[in-house]
Amino acid sequence: MSTKPSFNDLIQSEKPVLVDFFAEWCGPCKMMAPILSDVKSKLGENVKIIKIDVDKNPQIAGAYQVQGVPTLMIFKQGKMLWRQSGVVAANQLVQLVQSHS
Repeated sequence: MSTKPSFNDLIQSEKPVLVDFFAEWCGPCKMMAPILSDVKSKLGENVKIIKIDVDKNPQIAGAYQVQGVPTLMIFKQGKMLWRQSGVVAANQLVQLVQSHS
């Protein structure tokens, strides 16, 4: 029986982990979906992308003091290296992930 890895397990990666805190009702969050697809297609296996629904995971959002959505964070080996609220362009995200690789 497989159990779902915890958020802490997911961010312990050697590779950068890009986390998108979002909500279903959030307009700007919907703009992030194609941007994240673009980032994944450019970086492939060099990045792990996780989407966290703040309404379904209030404890994680609270632990990281996520006030607004979308909020993006980059983690590596469990440490937060970068965070920004609002929509971020794909090329900017690619550069940020590469700078933390």
